Amino acid sequence: MRLLCLSNGHGEDTIAIRILQALQQKSDVTIEALPIVGEGHAYQKADIPVIGTVKVMPSGGFIYMDNKQLVRDIQGGLVKLTLEQIKAIHTWAKSGGMILAVGDIVPMLFAWTSGLPFAFVATAKSEYYLRDENGFIPRKSWWDDRLERSTGCIFQPWDRWLMKRPQCKAVFPRDRLTAQVLKRFHVPAFDLGNPMMDGLEWSGVKESDCLTIALIPGSRPPECFANWELMLRALNAMMGDFQRPMRFLSAIAPGIDLDHLHHLLLSYRWTSTESNIYVNGYGEKQATLQLMPGRFAECIQRSELAIAMAGTATEQFIGLGKPAFIMPGEGPQFTPAFAEAQTRLLGASVTLVEQPSQMGNAVRSLLENPDRIQMIADNGHRRMGEPGAADRISDRLLEILKTC
Repeated sequence: MRLLCLSNGHGEDTIAIRILQALQQKSDVTIEALPIVGEGHAYQKADIPVIGTVKVMPSGGFIYMDNKQLVRDIQGGLVKLTLEQIKAIHTWAKSGGMILAVGDIVPMLFAWTSGLPFAFVATAKSEYYLRDENGFIPRKSWWDDRLERSTGCIFQPWDRWLMKRPQCKAVFPRDRLTAQVLKRFHVPAFDLGNPMMDGLEWSGVKESDCLTIALIPGSRPPECFANWELMLRALNAMMGDFQRPMRFLSAIAPGIDLDHLHHLLLSYRWTSTESNIYVNGYGEKQATLQLMPGRFAECIQRSELAIAMAGTATEQFIGLGKPAFIMPGEGPQFTPAFAEAQTRLLGASVTLVEQPSQMGNAVRSLLENPDRIQMIADNGHRRMGEPGAADRISDRLLEILKTC
């Protein structure tokens, strides 16, 4: 049995690996991968061979956010890279097997062109962008409201056309609501949960002596540095609003230059005390800030709330039943439009703060409302699901592989 995994982004790579590792534990299937976006460091770390050509594009994979990013990527060799990747997929497909596409329509389209059976893990879209359990969510733009409701589904007709091809053996949506809607369109959708919530276990002891806040600036430079500076402005503004000690934790993604973060911290009056730990005095109290490269699960498990400017990582935090505060940045990912869309996707679990100076009031307002905190916990678990999805999805993939 052979399986090729296609994914298009750092978060998608991570989700794919959880499923692939679960599959490896149950069978002797030969697994290879082709990351369509980025260089696939996560696959290499997991000892999953990467085929074809990989390259980091200027946009970091967010060409749909901004036409200028598309132009930059084309100038950076996007067309040549795409053709080389499609050729690599077709060469791999000559020996038979199955393809697992993880992400959005791009890896699914690439999988379909192979002629092989494929399954699709739909990480990028959710019906929660359009509606909740009570019905459609009103949009600010009349045009967006009418356009999105007109198709009756977050997935456009061309998405659903690919999902209903005989080659497509299974679609794994990210939540129950989305699976229910897709089934109405006769898509082979399986409600097996969201693998984003797997691999987040941590067995340590949480501190109770202070307010602990996760800082999640995103995984792609240079945007994460601009996001980091916005967060530091928010911290400076909010520390004067609290009398209790504060601890900030930030799990820095692979490939982020810690020296750059260090210099920004110094410029905002944080003092380095030891490796990756900083302090900042406010009133009679003192805040600490710790950079935690590669310790994401520990960071979010220890934290009560988050200041976040990311996609997948914010959703994972929300899935733990915890609140996140988000601020619009300059992109290419975390733009005002992206932030607004995230408030629809995650509902009550996220609070959109327009300016860093407003962060203190927003956080204090939440902490003074225990009923709202409980509602956020229930909402996060419902929208992101329980752990174990990767294992359940791998069981279904193994059944499909046996028929290929």
